Amino acid sequence: MFDLPVRETIIFGSAAAAYLAAAVVAIVQLFGWGRKCGRYLVPLVALGAVLEAVMLIFRAIAIKAIPLTGAYESLIVLTIVFALIYLLLSMAIDRVWFGSVMAWLICCLVVLAASIAEPASAAREAASTPWAIAHGIAMILGSASLMAATASAVLYLLGRRKLKQKKVAAVLGRLPNIEKLKRMNFWGLKSCFVLMTFGLASGVGLSASIGRTARDLVTDSKIVLITAVWVLLGLLLALSRTGRLKEKTIAYATIVASALILFAVAGTLVFCGTWHVF
Repeated sequence: MFDLPVRETIIFGSAAAAYLAAAVVAIVQLFGWGRKCGRYLVPLVALGAVLEAVMLIFRAIAIKAIPLTGAYESLIVLTIVFALIYLLLSMAIDRVWFGSVMAWLICCLVVLAASIAEPASAAREAASTPWAIAHGIAMILGSASLMAATASAVLYLLGRRKLKQKKVAAVLGRLPNIEKLKRMNFWGLKSCFVLMTFGLASGVGLSASIGRTARDLVTDSKIVLITAVWVLLGLLLALSRTGRLKEKTIAYATIVASALILFAVAGTLVFCGTWHVF
């Protein structure tokens, strides 16, 4: 994070502070230490998203191109999209645990982005092609859908555990309906699978246009992990239609898929190495 230009450091630091404050508010309202402070959750998340968008605008002006030249920018865009999903859903789902889990996930994405922050690099020629634009949009929206599915899965598992312990009071009015959470989880998985299908297909086209071979694709850690997630999602959707998978299993698999995606985006750069850096 401190490798960024001063202006970007200030803006990103302010956005991170807003998201961190939202996570703190989520904890406070969750434990009932200050229920009225919950009204600040949405404004804080909105402020963080706006600040991140401003930072991307400055980057776009600096490089005179769409600022999607690295994993850092991709995570910033993913955070903004996920924040917007939360802001939209919060108008229909006003529950303490829902807001808390969403705020924590957003905060985690920001921390992950800070760990790989780097100055903007010059836009590559391939990044402005239709293949690259389609690939970037599809993968970012797909990842955001998976994050939303993960939030639903966490809430479902939490609600199921509380009900199993016969703590009904801890669920009523604090968690969305269990059936609604299952539908949200399935919707998120389905949306992610469709978007990732387009993302992988356009990624193959992009790779071919820049001279990458099939060997490059099947030996790259990031591509292999994302493809594995796509296969996992396909299996989950197919088996869930047959009734062979329990909702609990689907929820845990959703969390695993989300962790794999986040590792593919950031972890491979640190631990594995990848040529897919933009």
